[in-house]
Amino acid sequence: MSINNYIEQKKNTHLYFQIGDNKYAINSDNILEIMKLPALDYPQKLPNNIVGLLKYNNFVINVVDIRFYLNIDVTPYNTHNELLIVRTDEVIYGIITDKVIGILPFDTALVDAIPFVDNKMVIDSLYKYNDETIFIINIYAIENLLKEHDNKWADVDILSLFPQDEYSKNIMAKRNLALINKAGLKLASGELHVKNKYISFNLNEGLYCIALDYVKEVLKDTSITNVPGTPDFIEGIMNLRGDYITVINLKKFLNLDSSHIQDKKPVVIIKCNELKLALLIDKINELFEFQEDEVMEAGEGYFSNEFMYNDNLYTILNIDKISSDKRIIVTDM
Repeated sequence: MSINNYIEQKKNTHLYFQIGDNKYAINSDNILEIMKLPALDYPQKLPNNIVGLLKYNNFVINVVDIRFYLNIDVTPYNTHNELLIVRTDEVIYGIITDKVIGILPFDTALVDAIPFVDNKMVIDSLYKYNDETIFIINIYAIENLLKEHDNKWADVDILSLFPQDEYSKNIMAKRNLALINKAGLKLASGELHVKNKYISFNLNEGLYCIALDYVKEVLKDTSITNVPGTPDFIEGIMNLRGDYITVINLKKFLNLDSSHIQDKKPVVIIKCNELKLALLIDKINELFEFQEDEVMEAGEGYFSNEFMYNDNLYTILNIDKISSDKRIIVTDM
């Protein structure tokens, strides 16, 4: 890939997520962090176009739910909701989502601009992907709306949207405390793809993660074609927009129990040293940030390190080691 093509693809890489029945996307360059929904402050005089305030890296930022702007019914939140921290040229704010789905490089030929978009329209274009429509969010329109204080939605009790049971409130309060205690967050890069961000997933009951700078795409399900005569851990090949990619069954490759068979085939597309592979996993979990100084340099084996995050033990995969393994046979198709 030429440097110009690489820059163009990076520019069009989006994080896409679900809110209600719809899928939305934001350019990954504008995402600072993804986290489980923490406890929010809600002062009495808060404008009604803001669902709460959050102390983030010594800033107090607004948190919004775009469904209010789109006149869509807002369902109550729970501990599974995820919060995107978004940055424009001038401000940082949060967007509540139901769940983050993955990372996707958008083909500009499949993006349809909405005509007559003004500077307060939250959706400015559409993207067609796997027979689905993904709505691309105009983060600068939200910035403009946040500057207004006359948006009112009748009969909306914002506080009632948040969990009221003690168990949920304790979980969200702990997340808030962990966020406050976290120090040294670097806001300068403004990129999702940095060294201390990871995507986590399941292999059986184990929790694993990959440094996000290796990850090119995440797919919740994909069609895989078996190839006769290949090693047992090679699940087959997949066609990704005309590019044939070898699919590695990670459980078989790592000699883990592979007896469980599931209908869906989620994969993480990685690229290392110009080699692109699809890693077959059990379940995509979440994207998160972990401080660089708490993660050691990669070791010589397939597992580079282990660490605790939110009371769970994660194992980091050594992608350099896996992608350079001589057992992996990649044939040009």
